[in-house]
Amino acid sequence: MLTSDSIVVGGGPAGSACAWKLKTMGCDVLILDKETFPRPKVCAGWITPKVWDILGITPADYPYALTQFNRIHYSVFGFKIPVITRQYAIRRYEFDKWMISRTHVPVFTHTVKNIVKINEDYIIDNKYRCKYLVGAGGTHCPVFKIFFSFLHQRAEKALIVAVEKEYRCDYLETDCRIWFFDHGLPGYSWYLPKQDGWLNIGLGGKFLKLKTSGKTIMDHWHEFTKKLQLLSLIHKPPQNPKGHTYYLHQKKQINQRENAFIIGDSAGLSTLDMGEGIHAAIASGLMAAKAIAGKKKFNPGSLSKFSLPGILVAGYKK
Repeated sequence: MLTSDSIVVGGGPAGSACAWKLKTMGCDVLILDKETFPRPKVCAGWITPKVWDILGITPADYPYALTQFNRIHYSVFGFKIPVITRQYAIRRYEFDKWMISRTHVPVFTHTVKNIVKINEDYIIDNKYRCKYLVGAGGTHCPVFKIFFSFLHQRAEKALIVAVEKEYRCDYLETDCRIWFFDHGLPGYSWYLPKQDGWLNIGLGGKFLKLKTSGKTIMDHWHEFTKKLQLLSLIHKPPQNPKGHTYYLHQKKQINQRENAFIIGDSAGLSTLDMGEGIHAAIASGLMAAKAIAGKKKFNPGSLSKFSLPGILVAGYKK
């Protein structure tokens, strides 16, 4: 049985940030992930300036293609609102590979099925043992399911359903566009061009409102792609979009139980207005690492619940 002081289940931004911080503080840690990196990841890939700040680097330090937006074109109920800002876009395929490579910790490809606590240790599938356990496996994280799901029910009203597609194409505009509440969508849709000819388009909405609206998320997807064609933003709809779900930030969440922690999407920390989760994922991962090392109390509930104020402020910062 392989033993480590800490084991992080999930190697995305939350898990990688946690493992990286533990390593820099001299702690023994390894990562388990069901997939081998690099791997495709359904995500718009929105990065706020705060991400670089908490990672202690500048955008120039990032080794892969990075898109900077100095303006975002919002549309709310049809009213157009251009916003001066400074935001970034990455490809998760590259970003996650970079994040996990900079941890310099052992990474094992393993699908976690069972975890039991024996005395002070957590035993994972009779193969791995640790004193500290961090769940960073996303919405369906096994650590959440086994140790936290019975402590609090995730609120259905906080569940977001999203559909998106990232693909290479000759996109027709380089600005980022976002439409709120288009065609009755209880959420927003986006057009996010990236470096090297990559384009990410997609939409997300509240599950409960979609359920009672008479329209499915795919109905909205078809309307959205037709609109993009009419606006001459794409030539034709891309095939085989991918769907995923996640939870918005909720009140009174239990994110620590003894020496087990949940971070990122496992904890449901995406912002209430934009559903942005990469900053919260990384920040909560760093928090968990500091808590394990005895440096700071674990309190991911203190993270910002909204993205828009930061987007507005970023336009006035150099």
